[in-house]
Amino acid sequence: MLTEMVGYEPLPPTIGRNIFGRQVCQLPGLFCYAQHIASIDGKRGLFTGLTPRLCSGVLGTVVHGKVLQHYQESDKVEDLGPGNVPKEVPSSFDQVIKETTREMIARSAATLITHPFHVITLRSMIQFIGRESKYCGLCDSIVTIYREEGMIGFFAGLIPRLLGDIISLWLCNSLAYLVNTYALDSGVSTMNEMKSYSQAVTGFFASMLTYPFVLVSNLMAVNNCGLAGGCPPYSPIYTSWIDCWSMLQKELNTLEMTESSHPSLYF
Repeated sequence: MLTEMVGYEPLPPTIGRNIFGRQVCQLPGLFCYAQHIASIDGKRGLFTGLTPRLCSGVLGTVVHGKVLQHYQESDKVEDLGPGNVPKEVPSSFDQVIKETTREMIARSAATLITHPFHVITLRSMIQFIGRESKYCGLCDSIVTIYREEGMIGFFAGLIPRLLGDIISLWLCNSLAYLVNTYALDSGVSTMNEMKSYSQAVTGFFASMLTYPFVLVSNLMAVNNCGLAGGCPPYSPIYTSWIDCWSMLQKELNTLEMTESSHPSLYF
């Protein structure tokens, strides 16, 4: 949950076990948080930020599809060379680079267009911490951001989000290509099914590696926006996304040193 990212924990941790059977402190799960929100704001509170989120999803899908459609139309024109002679088919690796580059451009364009709605969604959700109502309606939220921060406010946290998407995409497609080309036997009858599984696994792995970019992006989107959740004591004031990244890295290093020095504190 976003509230966890800014240091707000409305429910105490519980004792559980990790995948290695070791006893650890665990934060409550999705359903516990959902029950907590519903108990305060009612079931309607579970859908806070839904309108800008839907606008972001619809607009992003349209932009992404339009960009890819433009490339497909260009391919139809370029399929035949001079004199209607078919062009040479590129190698599989070149094809992966070509398709990944196009997908990167399409995703980046969709992210750039929809990021203002993403910022509004996050700020609408983070209001739960301070029980505020600054970002209630879509139009009112747009006016509030423009009046207080100008156009730059709509793109808070955009750079780490774009970097995370791009790195994740290239990692996913590159790893999937390597697995499908060198690890899977082309003679297997269920090859297409195996390739789809490898794509899903590599996508999950790439998402794990690029999660820090998602975290930094979300923190910067609500940073110092006039809400309690975006200000101390819940969240420090960051001067830039690089400053945010550096501070989180320092906190992680401190936590690891503390855990190694006092393992009993972490069960």
